[in-house]
Amino acid sequence: MDNTKLFEMVDSLAESYVSVWEEVCSIESPTHSKAGVDAVGSYFVSAARARGWQVEIHSEEVSGDVVCITLNPDASARPLCLSAHLDTVHPIGSFGTPAVRRDGDRIYGPGVTDCKGGAVAALLALDALDRCGFTERPVRLLLQSDEEVGSRLSAKDTIRYICERSRDAVAFLNLEGGTEGEVCVARKGIVSYRFDVHGIEAHASKCATEGASAIVEAAHKIIELEKLKDDDGITCSCGTISGGTVVNTVPGSCSFCVNIRFVSNDQLEWIDRYMREVADTVHVPGTTCDVSRYSYRVAMERTERNLALVDELNRIFAENGFGELKPVRRSGGSDAADVTEFGIPCIDSVGVCGGAIHSGKEYAHIPSLSDVAKRLAAIAVGIK
Repeated sequence: MDNTKLFEMVDSLAESYVSVWEEVCSIESPTHSKAGVDAVGSYFVSAARARGWQVEIHSEEVSGDVVCITLNPDASARPLCLSAHLDTVHPIGSFGTPAVRRDGDRIYGPGVTDCKGGAVAALLALDALDRCGFTERPVRLLLQSDEEVGSRLSAKDTIRYICERSRDAVAFLNLEGGTEGEVCVARKGIVSYRFDVHGIEAHASKCATEGASAIVEAAHKIIELEKLKDDDGITCSCGTISGGTVVNTVPGSCSFCVNIRFVSNDQLEWIDRYMREVADTVHVPGTTCDVSRYSYRVAMERTERNLALVDELNRIFAENGFGELKPVRRSGGSDAADVTEFGIPCIDSVGVCGGAIHSGKEYAHIPSLSDVAKRLAAIAVGIK
């Protein structure tokens, strides 16, 4: 295939896909809004069916449904899998009305970079490939629905489905927000715990002689946990806390949640043991504490398989005049970790470029949409 014509096709379609980008980001879809996430999924389903592509919907009761779109489903070559998630962290209305706006070469809105921009870039790449007559291999676009909570709403069913549908892939490209010249080959794992501290209530005037403050005990535990601050190793952040009833009563209860990041999956045993030790250590006599793990995502560890995929992409990029990719590690979690553990060649963060993700100022660089689509199309054509 003549990639010059393929890239020209991407350029000719780019402006219409910026409008698609605006439309899908205007459909607000925080993870816990199944209706919102499914509405975004339905947008992609309608677009795929209008083009005659194969569509499969993996239904979920609580989370949004996963969508699998395939170009050339009957082609004999090993498929290339592209993936992005349709859920966001942003509560509905947090970006105001309208939720999406353009300003120069930037687009602002919920999920423009994390991660709907990647989904739209993939759709653009498929469209260009199709219009240019590419038929050599299946190209699958897998649209995840509860990535932002580590697939917790679906009890990991969504990511299991994605891994199974990618089992035979020559490569899996995860379209989280990208950085020019970099590609992610390693991510920290994530595990979250809830601590429930139980104290003894008493009148506040008797706090020196009666009662046992659950809040004070929780404070001791949080300070101890917050000592885990190795950016190249294990980190801990206490994200939420609640406790007590009224100001003039010694608090009889306090609960808090912590988010732990780790580099290698064999660190989890130590983390579990340390959480138990912190829970069992008593600083305020009369208090007790229960601890439970409520979410977990594996680490994406550096593998020779994934590094070889970076080399293959750099070969393709050099042939097409694109810059070289440098493999890096990132601290945030993503589906790429599960895919890597499943044994599929995988790289991450090859989506649109932007910034301020997980904030009300999230933005993306509009020109990166067509740039990413060209790279994805070139990979589909050139990967061996």
